[in-house]
Amino acid sequence: MTSASTAQEPSTTDRAAGSPDDEGGGGGGGGGIPAAVRRRLATVDDHLGRGQAWLATAVVVAIAAILRFVGLGHPSGKIFDETYYAKDAYGLIDRGVEWNYKDNGPSYVVHPPLGKWLIGIGEWAFGYQDAETNVSVPGHLMTTAPEFGWRFGAAVCGTLSVLLLVRIGRRMFRSTTLGCAAGLLLALDGFHLVLSRTAILDIFLLLFVLAAFGALVLDRDARRRRWARALADGLDPTTPGRAGRPPSGWRNWPWWRLAAGVLLGCACSVKWSGVYFVPAFALLVLLWEVGVRRSSGVRRPWRDALLDELPWLLAAGVLMVVTYVATWSGWLLSDEGYYRLASRYPNVPGLSDTPFVGPLINLWEYHKAAYGFHTQLDDPHKYQSWPWQWLLLGRPVAFAYNGDGSCGASSCASEVLLLGTPLLWWSFLPALAATAWLGLARRDWRAGAILLSAAAGLLPWFWFALDGRTMFSFYAAPAVPFLVLAVVYVLGAIVTPAPVAPSAAPPTAEQVNDRRLVGGIIAGAYVLLVALCFGYFYPIFVGKILPYADWSARMWLDGRWI
Repeated sequence: MTSASTAQEPSTTDRAAGSPDDEGGGGGGGGGIPAAVRRRLATVDDHLGRGQAWLATAVVVAIAAILRFVGLGHPSGKIFDETYYAKDAYGLIDRGVEWNYKDNGPSYVVHPPLGKWLIGIGEWAFGYQDAETNVSVPGHLMTTAPEFGWRFGAAVCGTLSVLLLVRIGRRMFRSTTLGCAAGLLLALDGFHLVLSRTAILDIFLLLFVLAAFGALVLDRDARRRRWARALADGLDPTTPGRAGRPPSGWRNWPWWRLAAGVLLGCACSVKWSGVYFVPAFALLVLLWEVGVRRSSGVRRPWRDALLDELPWLLAAGVLMVVTYVATWSGWLLSDEGYYRLASRYPNVPGLSDTPFVGPLINLWEYHKAAYGFHTQLDDPHKYQSWPWQWLLLGRPVAFAYNGDGSCGASSCASEVLLLGTPLLWWSFLPALAATAWLGLARRDWRAGAILLSAAAGLLPWFWFALDGRTMFSFYAAPAVPFLVLAVVYVLGAIVTPAPVAPSAAPPTAEQVNDRRLVGGIIAGAYVLLVALCFGYFYPIFVGKILPYADWSARMWLDGRWI
């Protein structure tokens, strides 16, 4: 794909971002570096200003925040799996572990605690109430509708994910316009909106996976800047050993890569499915490190990349594990958690009360029990679906439905339906195909990163489908930002001129401007149509009361959506 930019950013549109000469990376002075190498090691910081970009970002994020926070307390009561996670979250805030206040004992849970901690922060700040167990506490900051409290964390994280996608898209595509388009499309996705307004775990998983990917993109740029500076200072990359590599030292450590390890640990601490992204992101790092060495002129880029970077990948893995265990600190540091003390569970083999190692052994046994639950999860559910249905919106999940209320008609309906904005979601499969074709044709690292990340979020579920595991469309949540990036990638290819073969005459300025104008109209019309489609379905994303006929008109796939 080309780096689709606007007319105000001409320096980023004179060449194709997908060309072999546009690997993206370091800043550094020109020195004696050949122009082709300098192009390959250039980063977004070399081309785009920051002030206007942050203003545009703020506008997109404000739109996302308004959509997610306005009316957050509606519908009232706990909807869908909020009945589990809102209660577990309050137990964590109140006692440090998930707690069953009805039976006055620890709750048996099958997901790690971090997502529930983030839900619980909102309950601590704005209050919590549960009529079933007669628990009612005011907020420490202010008292609001209790639903606002347990949905607050999801709304914050949903908004933050839009911010991250804008900045990641801008850095990858070297275009503020495309970065904002990516963030706006995510903000206007009904699937993302519903998850951002509901106290379940998947929006937190999405945020941490996307943040880890963004950290790796920053790491990629930082490593290229490091090589560019070293080459400008006279480094000879053909020299064997340390003499042919950039300077080391703690200032040159891959700090963003280590941060990605922490963020992946956070993702796994929300849901174990975050682990699917670990091998995918490790492969991306290795491919990018090989690419920067090849661009710099290293004679054996694969060997050197493996020798230099595997220790850092292992360090990131260690940080991931430490982060994961740390999120269980409430369970580890108390005596009340489920399976925490062997003396309380005499019929459970393998538990131990040995100091220090005992809690870790018991935590492992707890994980084995939870894993057994997941492997045997095959009970039928009304809203279950298969992975091949997800991108086609074959079976969305109804989070809430109510036929009561006044709407000016004889029959009314109010629903919160976990449905992606149809026009956007039905673009995903064509966009993935086009991204694959363009990426192969132009050897574009962006296409590979997008496709591999989307695959990590979707393909593992096809394997579990072979065992008949019960699954739902919201399992696809971590893949959604990468699917949006695929759409924007194609929009960028439409807007900007295609790469020119070395033997061909470059296009004239008039041809380039005509291409930008026509492509910009097409891309702008697409985003506008997505916005209109989102507006049409908005009432069933947020549970507005509609005449039954109006609600029924939005059930485009009839029984599949009901």
